[in-house]
Amino acid sequence: MREFIWVTGIVLNQAPVGEYDRRVCLLTLELGKISAFAKGARRQGSRLTASTSPFSYGSFRLYEGKSSYTITEAEIRNYFEQLRTDYAGACYGMYFAELADFYARENNDERKLLGLLYQSMRALCSPALPNRLVKCIYEIRTVVVNGEYPGIPVDRKFEDAAVYALNYIAESPIEKLYTFTVTDKVLEELEEIAEGYMSTFVDREMKSLKVLQTLC
Repeated sequence: MREFIWVTGIVLNQAPVGEYDRRVCLLTLELGKISAFAKGARRQGSRLTASTSPFSYGSFRLYEGKSSYTITEAEIRNYFEQLRTDYAGACYGMYFAELADFYARENNDERKLLGLLYQSMRALCSPALPNRLVKCIYEIRTVVVNGEYPGIPVDRKFEDAAVYALNYIAESPIEKLYTFTVTDKVLEELEEIAEGYMSTFVDREMKSLKVLQTLC
């Protein structure tokens, strides 16, 4: 008799398998990053079609097989619909998901990373926040969450406001990260810092980032 479990998570990506199925990558609260199959998810009218699309956040009912999990049911709390109709926002979202995929591990405690990704997706849906700022905050805090934060770069002097913003990003609660804006000058400096962190700590070419760069 199969044993079913419920996990809370977000779909990072999905790929077709066979004629009607999907393979999805989930970042979950309970199991870290896992792969799961959704049988029949590509059939017309399937209950799993929307719930196994990227950015879908909610609860997933699974059973464990020999090498992967299988999704049998899902209760989605947030589809991030705004990103599905905003090409630029969707590109940022795919990059965020790809970066989370790079850092996350199976059976690892990824609660902070999941919380960061969820709040960052919400921030992308806010018209009050520039996507460029959301990207900087997400990249910098991802480095912090994964224990790689090197502190303020010492090779040049930054605006006091940029230093303050950097410290706030590194130390504030995740749910309060996206509660400020900055001047164009400070944003440029934060982008420089975040780019330096990414080039130092991420040794994978992000396909979604290449697409995103064509929009900037």
